[in-house]
Amino acid sequence: MVKMLIDVDTGVDDSIALLYALNHPEVEIVGITTGCGNVDAVQAAENTVRIIELSNTKKEIPVVVGANQPLNGTWEGPVAWIHGENGVGNVLLEKGNFSYRTDIKAEDFLYEMLQKYPQELTIVTLGRLTNIAMMVQKYPESTKLVKNLVMMGGTVNAPGNVSPVAEANIAGDPEACDQVFLTGMDITVVGLDVTLKTRLRKKHVEQMETYCSERCKPAVQYMKKALEYYMNGSRVQNYTPDNCPLHDPLAMVAAVVPSIVKIQKRKARVECSGTYCRGMIVTDLREKPIEAEYISFALEVDAERAINELMSVFWRE
Repeated sequence: MVKMLIDVDTGVDDSIALLYALNHPEVEIVGITTGCGNVDAVQAAENTVRIIELSNTKKEIPVVVGANQPLNGTWEGPVAWIHGENGVGNVLLEKGNFSYRTDIKAEDFLYEMLQKYPQELTIVTLGRLTNIAMMVQKYPESTKLVKNLVMMGGTVNAPGNVSPVAEANIAGDPEACDQVFLTGMDITVVGLDVTLKTRLRKKHVEQMETYCSERCKPAVQYMKKALEYYMNGSRVQNYTPDNCPLHDPLAMVAAVVPSIVKIQKRKARVECSGTYCRGMIVTDLREKPIEAEYISFALEVDAERAINELMSVFWRE
């Protein structure tokens, strides 16, 4: 059983990652925090509770609204052309009985959960690392309570998607990522080096629709609709006519099945200034590297296995 704390900015790919985790028999989600990115933090929380409702889970999972600005500067606004005006491909999800919390700060909630489950929790981040950095700032001892952290973000060898060298989650708050990199936590980065190689195609969606269990039909129908919008955005961004990269879902799959990716440990920091390089992950392979901690970077992936693992939870009974 993998016990998880998840941090999201729930857009389309976050929602698919969440549905995978919510339907996986060996995943227990103890809490979810939200931040700005694809949408604002409140919209991300609203989307998250509706995705939980859609999954037909019986357990109430606490969802806490987190940071709506990066550590420095201001949030640049939603990415509607990729994720839709509401963040989930403009699909209208029904509001159910679940609600999100605003009575506690995300960093306090994260620390509270880590104290409750010391060295048991895998933190999975699908957006910026602002909430995690704020927890580390306020509770430096929290890093010793984390089992491991798996994050979607960054790139080492692949081109960036918001600049020549930077990926959106890191570029959105490079100071937060750099601070988290310096904590010494067991961190695995699942970035564009592997997500761009893992493509969800229309035929995969059709397979899920054909073979999904009765319980999962509402989730699969939602994914089909949301992915129509998302793949259109991917067509513009990635020049792909009938597929999209698996960004957040691949990170979630790797958190559950680590052998799907091959990693390389490198000392790494994040560039926090510069016109062209802000948000770039800088790794140092020299014999005498920069002062930094070793970070595990996913550089290879078994893409077919990852797709099959993602789809399989929707036809399990």
